[in-house]
Amino acid sequence: MRHTRSDGMMKLLEGKIVAILLTDGFEQVEMTAPRKALEDAGARTVLVSPKPDEVQGMNHHDAGSRFKVDIALADARAEQYDALLLPGGVANPDALRVLPAARAFVRTMFDSGKPVAAICHGPWTLIDAGVVQGKRMTSWPSLQADLTNAGARWVDEEVVVDDGLVTSRKPDDIPAFNGKMIEEFARDVRSR
Repeated sequence: MRHTRSDGMMKLLEGKIVAILLTDGFEQVEMTAPRKALEDAGARTVLVSPKPDEVQGMNHHDAGSRFKVDIALADARAEQYDALLLPGGVANPDALRVLPAARAFVRTMFDSGKPVAAICHGPWTLIDAGVVQGKRMTSWPSLQADLTNAGARWVDEEVVVDDGLVTSRKPDDIPAFNGKMIEEFARDVRSR
């Protein structure tokens, strides 16, 4: 359902709840800019993390801000969310991909047909969740071999959409990423 704000702007994601799965070491702008775009489009965002209190953002190699976690991963249920955002950063997805609970959360989102957006190194978590086979995707260039070896069709493009899965390469791609993410998240479910 689409709602219009009093200023005439469309709130395409009104009533939707988007999980943002992350832990320490996420690239800060890859969370904050998409989060703002989602909220501006009417979504409610929820920071989900294996860390129960706060997570540390990064501005490339430098420590960024700390963000309050809304719900611990152990208490989160994928069924409660309409879509999933996976920010990048090197440490963040590398830590998430080895956690059975994180892999299960991502897998449940996919199995439910819910749209997912991942940027930069974020697709690492998707690889270990076992959901990239046959998908056309992009990422930070160093993930090309990992994604290809996991059965994805990797391309070097600003933003790629494959049946509700939105991927981008880097922070410079955020404007295109945000646009496609909102478009896909506005759809109810992917085809299965």
